Amino acid sequence: MLGDTAARDYSTKLRHFNAFAEPELKRAIDALNIHKGARVLDVGCGTGEALGWFTALTGATGLVAGIDLATAHVQAARTTAPAPAVIAQADMLKPPFAPGSFDLIWCVNTINHLRDRLAGIRTLVDLLQPGGRIALGQGGFLPEMFFAWDARLERVTREADRAYYLDRYGLEERDTTAVRGLVGLLRSAGLRDVHARTLIIERVAPLSRFDEDYLFQTVFRDTWGERLRPYLAVEDYAELARLCDPQSPEFALRRPDFHFLQTFTLITGGKSL
Repeated sequence: MLGDTAARDYSTKLRHFNAFAEPELKRAIDALNIHKGARVLDVGCGTGEALGWFTALTGATGLVAGIDLATAHVQAARTTAPAPAVIAQADMLKPPFAPGSFDLIWCVNTINHLRDRLAGIRTLVDLLQPGGRIALGQGGFLPEMFFAWDARLERVTREADRAYYLDRYGLEERDTTAVRGLVGLLRSAGLRDVHARTLIIERVAPLSRFDEDYLFQTVFRDTWGERLRPYLAVEDYAELARLCDPQSPEFALRRPDFHFLQTFTLITGGKSL
């Protein structure tokens, strides 16, 4: 795992993202045409919001389960998900389920945490019954657009954030590049009918509470903030700090020209009959 442990807790970030991106995530799930009675596993279920969305689709005759490595995430999911959902704390490489247990495996922003992604996919494929499907969701195949009026500041901020991430986890650039190859990963695992579909998450001012909570709390404050200071020129950090400060008249989220874009890509593949 790339920095993940059972003690790690980013449940607040996950709740904010799920509330922010709920319309687009539900649209991606609806496109899977999940039938009543289906058995669905959410790998890396986080705070459990998707477990409720799946339960509504599978009905009383279905089974919805979720696993997550982090203790805090499992505890949060148990308070969020509907009672029928089965939630377990587990390493995705050692899942507590028998082979062939599920019709669909949903796994969002999780495979990128593994050093050996192909081994992870093969483990998940073993959990599918013949004809079952896996759906890998991943954000960030294309760079986000935060500051539509200043592409240069946007670029140096992304580069600073990436440099911080590599330093924090002792990674090299090549350790993070494979996440874009999810189509090839599914095909290497022997899956058939591999397809990819990318949705745009787009927001303009004025923002909803959920939009502002995610962008301010998760991106501006927790992802950027003070930790990027060593990676930016003094003047760039000062400008970024003003744009991210809700007390500043330049606060980006209150600007009438605020325009945000983010991609969410879903890659699906089926297990042979």
